[in-house]
Amino acid sequence: MCTPAAAAGRGRVRLNVGGKVFETTAATLSSAGRDTMLGAMVDASWNAGPAAAAEYFIDRDPACFAVLLDLLRTGALSVPPHVSERALCREALYYGLLDRVRAARLEDGDGFDGDRLRLAASVPGPGRAPGHDGTAVRAAPDGGCCVAHGGALVRVYNWMLEERPPVHLDHAPVNDAAYLDASTLLLAARERPGSGGRRDGHHGNGGLAVFSALTGEIRHRFRVTHDKQPRPFTPGALAFDDRQNSKIFASCKGRLNEYGVGAWDATTGQQTDFFYEPPGCALGDADKLQWLEGTSTLMAATMFPRTDSSFISVLDFRAKDVAWSWSDVGTPASLEDKHAVHAVAMDDGRSVCVVNQYDDLGFLDLRSNAGGVRWRSRSKLLRKTKKAMHAEETCYPKLAAHGGQLFASTDDAVSVFSGPDHALTSTLRGSDGGGAICDFSIGGGRLFALHNEENVFDVWETPPPPII
Repeated sequence: MCTPAAAAGRGRVRLNVGGKVFETTAATLSSAGRDTMLGAMVDASWNAGPAAAAEYFIDRDPACFAVLLDLLRTGALSVPPHVSERALCREALYYGLLDRVRAARLEDGDGFDGDRLRLAASVPGPGRAPGHDGTAVRAAPDGGCCVAHGGALVRVYNWMLEERPPVHLDHAPVNDAAYLDASTLLLAARERPGSGGRRDGHHGNGGLAVFSALTGEIRHRFRVTHDKQPRPFTPGALAFDDRQNSKIFASCKGRLNEYGVGAWDATTGQQTDFFYEPPGCALGDADKLQWLEGTSTLMAATMFPRTDSSFISVLDFRAKDVAWSWSDVGTPASLEDKHAVHAVAMDDGRSVCVVNQYDDLGFLDLRSNAGGVRWRSRSKLLRKTKKAMHAEETCYPKLAAHGGQLFASTDDAVSVFSGPDHALTSTLRGSDGGGAICDFSIGGGRLFALHNEENVFDVWETPPPPII
């Protein structure tokens, strides 16, 4: 409860918070924004009266308020050991400063270090119900996430891991998901059987569309055209260039098994390009796209066991050319077990890491079209348990690169590789009984790992450094 003793002026303001008096300036409180409680207290349009000093009584926790006031003064978040994270978040929510607290944590880099990650939470899902198998988890830029469970819906969580309204897709299976920003979610879903392609604008029949991560409501549906004609393509993998031209990319498969990758302007929603390849090309039905910032190109990978062989291409949209490509077609019989099941371009932009179904890591040189995968037995992951040997195909190993480190999932753990030689330095194993990890994602200073058996996802964080 807040009771003003007098109207706020332009100078100093006294606040009695839970019995402790704080003195600051109206400018400092105004910096919180007029849509916050503290900003509104000193906003002229909300408070009428003489320009005099004021004292406000606020019946809240003074220790947390001291942290939040210091955040407004300095822009930095310094949390003493005696203030709990939960209490600070509760008080920040009361004052309308929750987003400011999270932003301060990420401002100087997310502080993410795979070797220092600690399990912060395990969030249960809908369990093993028909049609609710875990499909994908995607990290939001602010530390929240979304989880696709089969074809029914996509669950959305804020950075405090509180569930927001879900996105309902009317049983259209989700192929991929991506965050354009903390409040905007991009989903690619294939048309559900028997839908016939509805024309009423409803988003339940699949396709590529943007949704509000806050309300679950649809904002925009993307159209796919080629040669100036609408094309009935089904979107698959997604990627987003958020630094150059703010473009959205989606792999597309036509009804006659023609393939391509479309590009759209993220601001206007208009299609800007389409990289089309005829049937039988190396592009294929790509199930992994990744924007390569250093070369302004797009990596498109089609992985085994989705296809009989694996294809990786680097596409140059400006030249409408395949700048680099690799395939394991024609691999000698002695190496048939080396089919790649997932791939990621490394942070240095010089190589692509691949992993096969037996958890071997290999590397491809993007600077050369010659040579194959350099498999490195010393980089093998942990061996699968007997339980994992019977896991569903959705639980093949996955890869991610972040901050110079390489991450790979296998069975119920995520392995961390560090240094120029990619040595195994850490192993993250979370929920007991959750089953094999079917997907994981890194973003907003967190690693999210989705387990297949019970649809539970684990949240890993790097603890903040000690305050001196």
